[in-house]
Amino acid sequence: MNKKNIFEKIILFCGIFLLFGFRNSIFHPTGEIAIKQYRLIFMSFIAMLTLVIPVILMTLFFVYKYRDFKMSTYKPNWSHSRKVELMIWFFPVMIVCFLGTLAWTSSHELDPRKKIISINKPIIINVVALDWNWLFIYPLQHIATLNEIFIPNNTPIIFNITSNSVMSAFFIPKLGSQIYAMNKMKSVLNLIAKFPGQYKGISSNYNGSEFSNMKFNVIVVPNQKIFYKWVKRVQHVPYKLDTLYKFNLISKPNSLHPIRYFSSVCPDLFNKILYYSSR
Repeated sequence: MNKKNIFEKIILFCGIFLLFGFRNSIFHPTGEIAIKQYRLIFMSFIAMLTLVIPVILMTLFFVYKYRDFKMSTYKPNWSHSRKVELMIWFFPVMIVCFLGTLAWTSSHELDPRKKIISINKPIIINVVALDWNWLFIYPLQHIATLNEIFIPNNTPIIFNITSNSVMSAFFIPKLGSQIYAMNKMKSVLNLIAKFPGQYKGISSNYNGSEFSNMKFNVIVVPNQKIFYKWVKRVQHVPYKLDTLYKFNLISKPNSLHPIRYFSSVCPDLFNKILYYSSR
């Protein structure tokens, strides 16, 4: 095999690898917030290209025009050009103003605490980052899950997020907005899924030796009817999280916990973790 074929295969492999990675990234959004963030990134990228591409082309043009061969007039006393000054200052200032306006408006529009308007009633999920698992408590349904979120499509989800241990970062790339989970602090994140499916959630902040295994599934079902059928099934599973002792057992450092459902939860468990955590 010659060097050209090896190079082509490396390029093809890298292309397939990158495209496969996009399936679970922000570049293939399925949530309303993620779609808006994707548009924001795309617009910023295009705006920057309008500055970068002309600079590259002008550099090539100047190198060609003023190369060793005498293609242009030699002007040793030249000192000023309004056209050059206009190009140097006008376009960068316009792009900075555009990006500044874009950042201002989008930072308010995509505020994680901003409630999402919908005809469907929001569902509250309390999120607790453990070492190295994720506990999800549905306070109004009195159930909990470990390493899996089950939500209906087109329904706002209000995540109240904290950590029982070190700082982690709650992130569902296809739905949007990473937000930190910190011990004895509560973060709020509002998301809504626009397409049913199964997605991946991760901890995007390094938090220890098993950080890379701290992942969870996000299952988005087509409607609330299916969601509440699932809630009824979970309410009949044998496992319970109805005491602090049981919570302390699952909160011990471990990355081998399977997905697990709990039919009942210790009353006010999230606030007890939030305000009375030992760490």
